[in-house]
Amino acid sequence: SPESFRGRWSKVRVLVGPLKGSRDASLFYFTCMAFTYIIYSKKLDRFYIGATQDSVHSRIEKHNSGHHGKNHFTAKADDWLLFLSFETKDYAHAIRIERKIKAMKSKIYINNLKKYPELKTKIYYETLSS
Repeated sequence: SPESFRGRWSKVRVLVGPLKGSRDASLFYFTCMAFTYIIYSKKLDRFYIGATQDSVHSRIEKHNSGHHGKNHFTAKADDWLLFLSFETKDYAHAIRIERKIKAMKSKIYINNLKKYPELKTKIYYETLSS
């Protein structure tokens, strides 16, 4: 099933052709988008940083519903709201951004990511390749 492949692939190759009026088949790459997201709980006064290949809003719904189980950190609250997100071209890049932000271990840094857009741009480009 398609669900079983979620999280494994960042690109899908599709061979199409030959197109009408053409002798050659065409090869297209469809890139799956991924996201790094930062959510905030007023109840806990805490941030959570994650990466996903789902839509960010779907992921937040899962955090708020306890979908990941009662022992998961985000299960401690049900008021998670999107604070900031990064759209990336692949999941590996989303993970690198997530790790970079987590390594800073700072609420001030997270707030500055939103306050100063150039900081968000900088972290995006710093983490483009591993």
